[in-house]
Amino acid sequence: MEIKQVYVAPMNISGLKVRTFNSAEQSADTAKIGPMWGRFYSERLFERIAPEQPESAVYGVYSGYESDAGGAFDVTAGIAVTTPVQGYETISIEAGQYLVFEGKGPMPVAVIEAWQRIWGYFQANPQIQRRYATDFERYSAEQAVAVYIGIV
Repeated sequence: MEIKQVYVAPMNISGLKVRTFNSAEQSADTAKIGPMWGRFYSERLFERIAPEQPESAVYGVYSGYESDAGGAFDVTAGIAVTTPVQGYETISIEAGQYLVFEGKGPMPVAVIEAWQRIWGYFQANPQIQRRYATDFERYSAEQAVAVYIGIV
């Protein structure tokens, strides 16, 4: 699939947040991201966080990076909001240049495969530097995800 470079304007996302490591996500006993998404969907938070914005895509925002792909980071599952929503975590997606990697098919397989392509892309292209500020997944349809990776 083609990789695009786009400029993203700043936006706020409100929802649930967990702190984790990539290594912790390899085991069901220590994984936090899957259970967070399970709660997000089972409690229908995409409808409850900001009901005045029913057209918002669902976002998974990666932020608070300790270092690089090996360090701790935060993940927020939420929707776009104009102002922070009380009772939920709010993260601001930083403005800037992003590479976009698309995934299609059943979830979570499509998003896992997209992240594998991302890691392979940056390994094969060390001249392109990740920002490690905010990255995000945008779920626009039931079986479609676009992963935005901030670059320097």
